[in-house]
Amino acid sequence: MSMETPNLPGGPLSGLVASAVEYLVDAGQRSVLFLDIMRRRGDQYREHVAQTAPHVLQYAAELIIDGRRLDEPVNYALVRIIPPKGVEIDLERRPFIVVDPRAGHGPGIGGFKADSEIGVAMKAGHPCYFIGFLPEPMPGQTIERIARAEALFIEKVISLHPKADGKPCVIGNCQAGWAVMILASLRPELFGPIIIAGAPLAYWAGVHGKYPMRYSGGLLGGSWLTALTSDLGAGKFDGAWLVQNFENQNPSNTLWTKQYNVYSKVDTEADRYLEFERWWGGHVNLNAEEIQFIVDELFIGNNLAAGKIEMSDGKKVDLRNIRSPILVFCSEGDNVTPPQQALDWILDCYADVDEIRAYGQTIVYTVHQSVGHLGIFVSGGVAKKEHAEFSENIDLIDVLPPGLYEATFEAKDEETTSSDLVVGKWVMRCEARTLDDIRAMGGNSPEDERRFAAAKRVSEINLAAYRKFVQPWIKKVVSPQLAETMRNLHPLRLQYEAFSSKNPLMATVKSAAEEIEDTRKPAAKDNPFLAFQEQMSKQIVHALDSWRDATEALSETVFLNVYGSPALQAALGIDPTSEVSRRREMPTEHRAMLEKRIVELKSRIGEGGPREAAIRSLLYIGSARGMVDERSIEALRRVRRDYGGPRLSLAEFKMLVREQFFMLLLDQEGALASIPKLLPDDVNQRRALVASMHEVLSASGGVTGERANRLQRIATLLGVEVGEGSATNVAPFDQARAS
Repeated sequence: MSMETPNLPGGPLSGLVASAVEYLVDAGQRSVLFLDIMRRRGDQYREHVAQTAPHVLQYAAELIIDGRRLDEPVNYALVRIIPPKGVEIDLERRPFIVVDPRAGHGPGIGGFKADSEIGVAMKAGHPCYFIGFLPEPMPGQTIERIARAEALFIEKVISLHPKADGKPCVIGNCQAGWAVMILASLRPELFGPIIIAGAPLAYWAGVHGKYPMRYSGGLLGGSWLTALTSDLGAGKFDGAWLVQNFENQNPSNTLWTKQYNVYSKVDTEADRYLEFERWWGGHVNLNAEEIQFIVDELFIGNNLAAGKIEMSDGKKVDLRNIRSPILVFCSEGDNVTPPQQALDWILDCYADVDEIRAYGQTIVYTVHQSVGHLGIFVSGGVAKKEHAEFSENIDLIDVLPPGLYEATFEAKDEETTSSDLVVGKWVMRCEARTLDDIRAMGGNSPEDERRFAAAKRVSEINLAAYRKFVQPWIKKVVSPQLAETMRNLHPLRLQYEAFSSKNPLMATVKSAAEEIEDTRKPAAKDNPFLAFQEQMSKQIVHALDSWRDATEALSETVFLNVYGSPALQAALGIDPTSEVSRRREMPTEHRAMLEKRIVELKSRIGEGGPREAAIRSLLYIGSARGMVDERSIEALRRVRRDYGGPRLSLAEFKMLVREQFFMLLLDQEGALASIPKLLPDDVNQRRALVASMHEVLSASGGVTGERANRLQRIATLLGVEVGEGSATNVAPFDQARAS
């Protein structure tokens, strides 16, 4: 009986040997090419940090204001983005201003790609401006001084666009989000809609088992370590430590996946990787006063939403002062700024939706299901969808009645009703929400609030002790030269330097890589050793993720038990049985102003004309649906041009919509009964009004159910029937559309 020998020519073993040889050649070549990419990354880093004003903007820009030359100098600047060829800008559209986050990295992330916040805003026809910064802060620079400088920047943009139909839309990413909100609360008259993306505003918020970054301050004993790091930097805080914190949140990506992805796809991934690393490695410095404010007042103190931050002139930061619509973009996949930290400030500021309306505020939020923190303002897919829809519909959002909404998106296709009223590739809807919808995402219990309050108190005690007993000695020892040396020795900087051409060994790598490019032999995709390589990579990722999960669970357990101790809380002056609440009551002066405004609006219910009658009727009918569709808003906006009298500006139209909305809230029956009095006794005009309203309401689908009942009620009040309007009756509407 004979048996086939596995190592004969053409047998399974010979095939395996051939695959092994092919893989080893490929792996060896990839290793050299990967090292050469690391060399290019190091050289790119050295070139980037050597620039006076390094950035990663993909657009040409014109300097408008250099903050270093202001009376109170800052390292910020305002630039105008020059539209690329083929992009048409309408100078009468509201400008967009992107404020870049200064969280350890350099500027430019909002315009990092063509499909970016800046890119989609310009595509929608808006003039665009960018507020960025230089690597080194100016002496004496503080967060408050930066806010005053940014106010000057926005004033300048407003002056450059006197005919713009609305104040600038300001976008604040990450750290810039809370900075924009602080400024908007102090200078609300400067702002149009505000978009905050991935921005933490409620720093203690979260749920157990997730987002352990919020425990860091308490586990480190508070902000004394921040002060120590600044003192070791001779009055400057190295932003590389902030970047290190981000990297620590995802060790599998930091230590393995990011590099492995380049190694495994070395022929195609180099440019994308180097483009991102140019921004990721561009570390910047902050003044000690800046970072101490951020850590004490925001991350550990959680004072922003509580209204406890006070400026040097005694004015308190109160987010309820903001009068512009606020658009909040967050993600379930963001472990740096989870949805609770992005949204729970609303719970701190307002008792319910009626109170949001009482402040005249419109808040729209959207929660992505998976994108990570950087993807919120870097991902091209997000820019093409969420940011594009916000940019294209920003004027429509600006006229939304006060309240709380969630923005949802549905792809436009051939079956989409009234697709001509949809600007982009998605249909955006703003669905009415209550505070219970935000609470349903999870949050802190009273016990958790006491724990964070205890951590805050421990931080204050430790910081005071450090400043009294240690800080004077550190300041005497550390010179600016020693501080610079320590910054250069930071591990994140060393990893770039070590693989740059400054290392003489990398010259050999460069030469070998050039030869390999001419003889490159990648392994076949079905090579079994490639599959084994991928499996090993997955095992490494799993191990690192498991390690992360274990350390995060341990850190949460330690925090909850240490700061949850009744004895510790009592020693710190916190009642272990009390309920820590940050929600504030409405100020007496605002309540008095509100009551006066209520009396005024009630007295004017019978005033107005066809335009007021149309808007009041549409608001009454549309509110039955609990949702506003962009098609309906676009159709409603046309009412602005349809009814007699001079053309209203967007601000005037917005005010008109809000007044009619509040009249319905205050006295619905009286407001409806007054509608016939606002119209002439011309039956044709009344029929035209009902026909136009029907067209607006049917823009997003059929008029059925309660909406149909309410439309019929309005028609009955006017003495006409629904459906009586003809093409002649609605000619003004069609003429407005044509224009």
